[in-house]
Amino acid sequence: MFDPKTLILAEQVVNRLTVGGRVLATAESCTGGLVAGAITAIAGSSACFDRGYVTYSNDAKSQEIGVREDTLKAHGAVSEATALEMAIGALEGSQANVAVSTTGIAGPGGATEGKPVGMVCFAWAWDSPEGRCTRMLTDVFPGDRTDVREAAVQVALRGLLDMPAV
Repeated sequence: MFDPKTLILAEQVVNRLTVGGRVLATAESCTGGLVAGAITAIAGSSACFDRGYVTYSNDAKSQEIGVREDTLKAHGAVSEATALEMAIGALEGSQANVAVSTTGIAGPGGATEGKPVGMVCFAWAWDSPEGRCTRMLTDVFPGDRTDVREAAVQVALRGLLDMPAV
């Protein structure tokens, strides 16, 4: 189901979260729950995974995790601004203290001016003693829909490993 590299990354994330006493929530659009699926494919993930939101439509993004309609209108669903609000919404709607979000255009259709097929926006949010911290990233991946989604899952997991809180 998952590329072996993805499962290795997921296992590393689960180990780091568990050892650090951290709990993860995901908010996914283009990856459709694959980040959560990779995490929960690892035995013991119940110690560090709270929940995953799959908010594919704009209405779901607004209703389930609080993405503002103004953000969607101004920046679109595929934007770092939306990804950031998704990650923060996942934190605020869960028992987690670490969150990751993905929103993008997996293809083969859906491209618009300045937003090509393969473009994925990510956000990571975490609570620390200094307060809430966030990071965002946009990348464009080659390949078909499956390739784009698998690459996005790997970037989301690597981003969790790169966080100082994990």
